[in-house]
Amino acid sequence: MPRCSKLGLLIVIGLFGCSQVEPPPENGELVVAVRNSPAYYQVEKNRVSGFDHDLAELFADDLGLKLRFVVARDPAELSAMVRDGKAHLATSMAVRNHADGLRYTTPLRQARQLLIEHADDPPIESEQDLAGLTIDALAGSPQADLLQSMIGNAATFKLKLRSDSNDIDLLEQIVQHRSELAASDDDQFAIAMNFYPDLKIAYVLPNNVSYAWAFPLVENSTLYDKAQEFLERIRQDGTLASIVDRYFGHLERVSDADINGFLVRMQTVLPHFRADFISAQRATGLDWRLLAALAYQESHWNPLATSPTGVRGMMMLTGETADRLRVTNRLDAKQSILAGARYFADLIDQLPADIANPDRIWMALAAYNLGMGHMNGARAIAKGIKRDPASWYEMKQVLPLLAREKYYNRLKSGRGRGGEAVIMVENIRTYYDILTRFQPHYTEVPVFPELKLR
Repeated sequence: MPRCSKLGLLIVIGLFGCSQVEPPPENGELVVAVRNSPAYYQVEKNRVSGFDHDLAELFADDLGLKLRFVVARDPAELSAMVRDGKAHLATSMAVRNHADGLRYTTPLRQARQLLIEHADDPPIESEQDLAGLTIDALAGSPQADLLQSMIGNAATFKLKLRSDSNDIDLLEQIVQHRSELAASDDDQFAIAMNFYPDLKIAYVLPNNVSYAWAFPLVENSTLYDKAQEFLERIRQDGTLASIVDRYFGHLERVSDADINGFLVRMQTVLPHFRADFISAQRATGLDWRLLAALAYQESHWNPLATSPTGVRGMMMLTGETADRLRVTNRLDAKQSILAGARYFADLIDQLPADIANPDRIWMALAAYNLGMGHMNGARAIAKGIKRDPASWYEMKQVLPLLAREKYYNRLKSGRGRGGEAVIMVENIRTYYDILTRFQPHYTEVPVFPELKLR
């Protein structure tokens, strides 16, 4: 029998062995069922993050309740947790059109349902081309339901239901040639392409799927009504758009060819400098993989890189910055990485206290490219046009204005390449995502707990 366990915010895996939850006002906590999937809900070294996590955390704060997560193995278990009273609600549930004992909020997202194959495999032109093939799908997923109905209508493919994978792991099986086809959706495919560019869409299944929060069908709908009001409010005030951007805004910015190049260098070049990045983490508390992502954007991990503007080395330091940080040789990788990390940490510290992470990290990365003078100028522009200067989602739209005369001629810092800085940050976010999937977190010394990068 599965047992209840604690980790971080008290994450319970396999809750069916535990008692039913009490209504939130009675026990002071909100119990939310989630799936463990990159960008939605994931745990790494006691750090919990993801789209579903952040939304649930905001909702619990709004209600004044403590938050507890329970993690389901697959979509079937996710719905059962709510239906059987093991959780108050489930996130990212596919909205069913038939009676399933659940009540859904207004959908948060919609997506096409897809079959994914290896890029080297032949295209699938029609449903008839699926004959004889095996399709892997997550048990209880809308794709599994749809494919089962297609088999019921005399389709001749084989369906393999999986309960031992999350969405991205399922697609990884395609890359490793362990599966012929995998059922997924647009969002999961976009995330997976940043890790596995050898995937491609084989076939678009009929009927889009909508995802929402799911609640049990009970007479007292107070919690459901509060959730509906909460979700509508964060739609209206821009909070939902900001969270969507936090986890999905950088997807599809880096080309497949660039991701392939990054993956090759991650295997062949990065091992030569990993110890230097880890030493920089020890000195600054910044995740070595974030520093490595920054360095890749700057120089492709080339310690001898030089730009026409005179910045040089692995972290592309200016002469002035190198002198201030007592770098004797900008082309020495160890010196460059440590100095670049310290400069980046200093930029983080310079930003106003009201900028929370991860926005603080992304703004400091933009300042690494632009300089803090231009970042402060962009924040002044944001205030003038009634944008939030503490939100990266807002600043992404403001920074390109640094290149427009009507804005930069009022600033002491002058014209800036703000659009270039935005692209740089979004690329680094992609590289960082890849590194966090394939490279281990270094934990010999604790990192600063406030640097929640997701």
